[in-house]
Amino acid sequence: MGNVNMSEFMTAKLMEAKVHFERALDCKHTEFDDLYPYMIEHPQFFWYKRYVAWSELLTIVKLCEELGFDWKSIFTEHQIEYIEKRVMSSKVLDCWNDSKEHVS
Repeated sequence: MGNVNMSEFMTAKLMEAKVHFERALDCKHTEFDDLYPYMIEHPQFFWYKRYVAWSELLTIVKLCEELGFDWKSIFTEHQIEYIEKRVMSSKVLDCWNDSKEHVS
């Protein structure tokens, strides 16, 4: 990866995954929409889109843990609890966001 600082790289990837998940929760456009434009017509699309974003977030968190990078500093306490439980429950879907800044 050349001169890229690995900590900065992982933090950037983690932030991208966090924003992707939050945009999926709010039914905002994500790159997933571009990959599967035909799914917009199907009701289950938004559930699948959220599942994909949640999986991506958990994968990046797992990589951070395995590489010894701090991932908790960009999340709230309750978001950390949700991530550590690893289950995308209705509570995660309903209570994830403290603000709506990410959707602008």
